[in-house]
Amino acid sequence: MAPEDYWAALPPDADSPADRREVGVGPWPGGPDAWPDDPHYDPDLLAKGDRRNVVDRYRYWRVEAIRADLASRTHPLRVAIENVSQDLNIGSIVRSANAFNVSGVHIVGRRRWNKRGAMVTDRYLTVRHHPGPDSLLSWAGAEGYEPIAIDNGPGSTPLEEARLPERCLMVFGSEGEGISPELLAGCARLHRIGQYGSTRSINVAAAAAVAMHAWICQHGGPAPD
Repeated sequence: MAPEDYWAALPPDADSPADRREVGVGPWPGGPDAWPDDPHYDPDLLAKGDRRNVVDRYRYWRVEAIRADLASRTHPLRVAIENVSQDLNIGSIVRSANAFNVSGVHIVGRRRWNKRGAMVTDRYLTVRHHPGPDSLLSWAGAEGYEPIAIDNGPGSTPLEEARLPERCLMVFGSEGEGISPELLAGCARLHRIGQYGSTRSINVAAAAAVAMHAWICQHGGPAPD
């Protein structure tokens, strides 16, 4: 069976590729007379529909309103990534950070990146840039954050057994070289994610998502409905 015939034969509610599935909602039913009288809502989205990658409670909301609501209950966790070369990995980390509502993402050593992988979730949280490790560590010290390195290098201890600080700055390195010696020296601890297969390392975006969830399990509480 040809691929196009396979997808055409699936029932409407079957799983399908993301680029074939319509996301979101159409215009608000009833026209302008039925629009809600609430400053959270964006008149343009009410008129045209909301196809953004947001949860249902934020449908039709302005970007500024979503940012403000997230900021009102953000977690004190932050994530730093150093010299990550692949834009898709940076974007995936930003997207996961948004999903866990962390306070911000810090990009060390690289200012420009293609934001497509973030699926515009970078609009809803703070993304800061640092020219090098010294800048990041100075910021962490001034803000009372404890830098925690996540890598499987020598001397690392299991993340699964660690009690993570509430004001935690998780640090991840590039796919090939890992965390630089300068940045690693400024971290209070080094933890590794337990692995059970043959691969030497986990993709940095996947590792960041696992580590963020470990913090959430300790400090995050129940997720909103």
